[in-house]
Amino acid sequence: MQFSELKIGMKDSISKTITETDIILFAGITTDVNPAHINEEYAKTTMFKHRIAHGMLGAGLISAVLGTKLPGEGSIYLGQELKFLAPVYAEDTITATVEIIELIPEKNRIILKTICTNQNGIEVIVGKATLMKK
Repeated sequence: MQFSELKIGMKDSISKTITETDIILFAGITTDVNPAHINEEYAKTTMFKHRIAHGMLGAGLISAVLGTKLPGEGSIYLGQELKFLAPVYAEDTITATVEIIELIPEKNRIILKTICTNQNGIEVIVGKATLMKK
């Protein structure tokens, strides 16, 4: 999709169930081995009472929507604001949704609202992304 085809209000999303394997692999790839993510006994002592997925694992689903669906292939990710509102646990199904809220034609910039919700409709991550597109 070319920049000229984009319209304010366009939306797209992707869903994924976060698995135990996803959390362990993400810890290995990023070297973020915080025990809140990988040690159940430690996690029981936290406010969450169970291990939680890395916040950026959930946020990565936003990148997947932006790079493959809207605005899609050829987009350049320039920035992202994020707020982590609720934990994501193994076996939660997270839906990342993006919506175009502003177009800046003179710079080929796109501003999108970004939201991740769990299977219960609870917002777990919210933010705003800025992209560039031909």
